[in-house]
Amino acid sequence: MKTIKTGYYYLFYKLYKWVGEDNWWGDWKAGLSIIALEIWFFLSILNYYNILIDRYFTPSNTALIIIGIIIIGFNSYFFVYLDVWKDYIKEFDQLPKRKNKIGGWVVFGVLMLIIANMVFAFYQMSLIDWSQYR
Repeated sequence: MKTIKTGYYYLFYKLYKWVGEDNWWGDWKAGLSIIALEIWFFLSILNYYNILIDRYFTPSNTALIIIGIIIIGFNSYFFVYLDVWKDYIKEFDQLPKRKNKIGGWVVFGVLMLIIANMVFAFYQMSLIDWSQYR
């Protein structure tokens, strides 16, 4: 569990560095980027559920709002309320340059995988003939 938490904070660290740590609200921009990635991942899971299991499934707006609130609340708690991200920034800044570069490529790969997964899920949804399900 600790490695997942550390990986989560490392993702935040890399996004924080990429959006510009000295820019206005760099921590908020990195946090919003993580929220967007989580929402895209959740939507792709819903798409795969629609494609593979139940084509008639449509989540209610209330359920989507609740899930959105949970995602935003989770990230707000870990990044804004606890403020431990500052300690992780200092810790990750002390990593050797080579290790940090490899970690950056891993984070970039994860980002591209999430984005490609989202695109592929919507592509698969577009292949379905929805006229028979009305």
